[in-house]
Amino acid sequence: MPEKQRLPSMADEDQGTDIHIHVTIRMHIAAKKRQEARLILGSMIEQTTLEEGCVSCRLYQDVLAKGVFMLEEIWASDQVLQRHLRSEKFRTVLLVIEMATEAPEIRFDKVLQSTGISTIQKARSGLHM
Repeated sequence: MPEKQRLPSMADEDQGTDIHIHVTIRMHIAAKKRQEARLILGSMIEQTTLEEGCVSCRLYQDVLAKGVFMLEEIWASDQVLQRHLRSEKFRTVLLVIEMATEAPEIRFDKVLQSTGISTIQKARSGLHM
């Protein structure tokens, strides 16, 4: 599925100070529940990407730690994130979290600035940032 929108600050050059909220939820799901969790989260991701203020929503599975999923969401503002967290759609995420075999890692990071490939180019060319 194509990504709906790129986070403006992920461009090749430094961007302004638009604040985005980066949400990560990492959870370990038992083998017998993995397919169900993947289906639930997969359908939720498709719907979430259509929500106003959703910059990005992705699901990853760890290749080294079997059964570890990471849900990553990026929101345009705290206001739209709060609305999402109160939604029935997010309730499905909470149901999957309840399937986890151990306490999930949940983070809400406010991102003030990001850079892109320019950071690699500066580092590789010996320039200071």
